[in-house]
Amino acid sequence: MVNVTINGCAVEAREGMSLLSACEEAGFDVPTLCFMKNVNCIGSCRVCLVEVEGQGMCAACNTSVQEGMVVRTNTLAVTAARRANLTAIMSEHRTLCATCVRQETCALRKLASQFSLADARRELPPKGTWDEEFPLQRDSSKCIKCMRCVAECAKVQQCAVWGFTGAGSNLRVVVEGGSSIAESGCALCGQCITHCPTAALTARDDIDLVVDALADQEVVTVVQVAPAVRAAWGEGVGLASEEATPARMAAALRRLGFDKVFDTDFAADLTIMEEANEFIEWVQKDKPRPMFTSCCPGWVRFAKLHYPDFVSQLSSSKSPHQMMGAVVKNSMREEIEAAGKRMFVVSIMPCVAKKYECAVPQLSTEVGPDVDAVLTVRELDRMLRLAGVDCTALPEEPFDDPLGTSTGAATIFGRTGGVMEAALRTAAFLLTGENPALDACDTTEATPEKPWVVKELSVAGLDLRIAVASGLGNAAKLLDALRKGAEKLDFVEIMACPGGCVGGGGQPIEFNKELAFERARVLNALDEDDTLRFSHENPDIKKFYDRWLEKPLSPLAETWLHTDQATWDI
Repeated sequence: MVNVTINGCAVEAREGMSLLSACEEAGFDVPTLCFMKNVNCIGSCRVCLVEVEGQGMCAACNTSVQEGMVVRTNTLAVTAARRANLTAIMSEHRTLCATCVRQETCALRKLASQFSLADARRELPPKGTWDEEFPLQRDSSKCIKCMRCVAECAKVQQCAVWGFTGAGSNLRVVVEGGSSIAESGCALCGQCITHCPTAALTARDDIDLVVDALADQEVVTVVQVAPAVRAAWGEGVGLASEEATPARMAAALRRLGFDKVFDTDFAADLTIMEEANEFIEWVQKDKPRPMFTSCCPGWVRFAKLHYPDFVSQLSSSKSPHQMMGAVVKNSMREEIEAAGKRMFVVSIMPCVAKKYECAVPQLSTEVGPDVDAVLTVRELDRMLRLAGVDCTALPEEPFDDPLGTSTGAATIFGRTGGVMEAALRTAAFLLTGENPALDACDTTEATPEKPWVVKELSVAGLDLRIAVASGLGNAAKLLDALRKGAEKLDFVEIMACPGGCVGGGGQPIEFNKELAFERARVLNALDEDDTLRFSHENPDIKKFYDRWLEKPLSPLAETWLHTDQATWDI
């Protein structure tokens, strides 16, 4: 330990610790913009300046504590230096805050207000050119060169989409290698968006597309909500987690004008019925292992772009929301057409890659695309504010039947390990005829801090090794180990976003806070409180198979619910 003095207080700090961490642990707030713990500590924004006796102004994020240091974080000189640096950043920023989608969560705007900065009185920088159809959007005029996107993409997600040219005032963040974003190897995880402090990076806004459908009297609008959404949707509309219930979310969607409100959890149970049966068949036919889960389109894109040799081992099961779209459009087709109308299916997702997925031409049946539009959770919250929906005053309402019943197994799809755990619960039953002990299938040990976790279990004479990984950097490490033969596995779950969908690129943003763990706790609690915790026990799933599909992996199930990712357009 070393002894330092911060604002007149004696503080013991660990040797090698940054001044920023020492100040935070001592209870002194130091503002930051570019800093990301363990990922981006380059001191480029100079907003975290502190005054060190004998050294002058230092960036707290990348200056280590030293014995006897005397540090001041709150002098007039420090404030003036930080203000000057923020002014310089603002001078190159396209400040259109009133219409910006990040106006409530922009870290730069918050600091500009804190330091009483006015908008620059000059011509706004140009927006720059970009592919406006691509699900990931970039406005270079709002980039503050903090390099957070570069670090997150390269160090955490291992896609290295972003790079830079020039230096100093001439530095510009660009797509690495000068290629177009569509050709960059982007998995569309959206982590660069959630870690951008401004609106330089956003998801394509599809609200107008959905509003037009809602206003069309010839259209029956159907909305579905992903498992992870229930853990986060309240964050953008002022609801505490205990108030932001799934039933209140269903009520909010009806206030927006949707004709049918379904729970994607139903389709998650359907996914498990298909995928668990597929895995058993996979093992019995001794296909190359491991089999990989396929419900995350960010992971599917990553595999196709960076690890194509594993694509043939992806489960052929569509993701839950694509299954739900196919189910709704095919099972309700006659009713809708008899009324002289057409159907428009909207998915509310915690994900940017789902915007890509719903447009993949191969994800369709004879009635057309499975899903017509995807909105992120941020877009849902903006729509609720736009429509003036007072979510705090809403009653709790059930999802629509007959596709509204779901299980706790479906709910945990939204966190890392959840798909695997749900699949094991049902696969064990299918093999033995008995429900396994829940703790035997538990995967809550999986966290993004661990590259991957392995679980071994014996079921009906089969010795199985399964693994769970979240975050594409972790996925790459696991795939490399599989390539080298250093790891032998039977079944693998991969989620593109650290922590799974609860940490998805379409979730609400809170600057420098990783909320995946807290949101996962919400899903785990919902699972524990559910009276149904095994997908095969969902009575509506049983009825649906009896009415439409006969059984999992039937010819019609293959047509509606399965795909070949090798054929997908990128």
